[in-house]
Amino acid sequence: MNTHTVSANHPSEGELFRKILGKEWLKLHPDIQSRFAKNPEPGKPLHYRGRLSELACSPIGKLFGFMSRPFIHGALIPFNDSDFPVDIQVYSKPACGAIFKQRIYRLNHRESIQFTSYMRESEKGEVLEYVGMGLGMKLVLHVHEGNLYFTSDGYFWDLLGFRVPLPAILTPGKTFLCHRNDSATDFNIRIEIRHVLFGTTFTQVGAFHEVTEEAVMAEGSPS
Repeated sequence: MNTHTVSANHPSEGELFRKILGKEWLKLHPDIQSRFAKNPEPGKPLHYRGRLSELACSPIGKLFGFMSRPFIHGALIPFNDSDFPVDIQVYSKPACGAIFKQRIYRLNHRESIQFTSYMRESEKGEVLEYVGMGLGMKLVLHVHEGNLYFTSDGYFWDLLGFRVPLPAILTPGKTFLCHRNDSATDFNIRIEIRHVLFGTTFTQVGAFHEVTEEAVMAEGSPS
């Protein structure tokens, strides 16, 4: 079924999540509601910075990571590392209903890795996240103790506007993400990907805070 009928009327993740969650949205911590409700206007991205305390992958995860690098570089990082900075930029494009998220992982003793995905709503009211080359996953959202959880519900390849399901055994695994609130400006994230046969293949754990556009511009200006 064609998934590219969503208009540009959903300029923030919060508007999409509020629609999908319904009454569950009200159970989210108010700080999380406010965080996702911010609309990144075209040319005015939102900025977040933090550190990953854990980046881990299993031997099978490394295999998936290296095999996928030519197609979706950065989506599956085939390295183990810890305590390194990560920059996140959330932005939109004119006349586009998708929300884009760029991540720059500044690993220790390696070149930085950049990865961009985008999220949009399908015509069925599903949350879809695309990671590159038409590959994506359907996400199911729920709220627990005021925090926001995402669980993947199948991977697919978008071919000419039609979603072709991918067998679970050929994917890196089911994705679990928790966005947990720490304060009005701070949050932490835990991501785990678990394969149906090989167990946990990837893990990311980190804490982040919001950074203003002014601060980013000031840091980029010559002294």
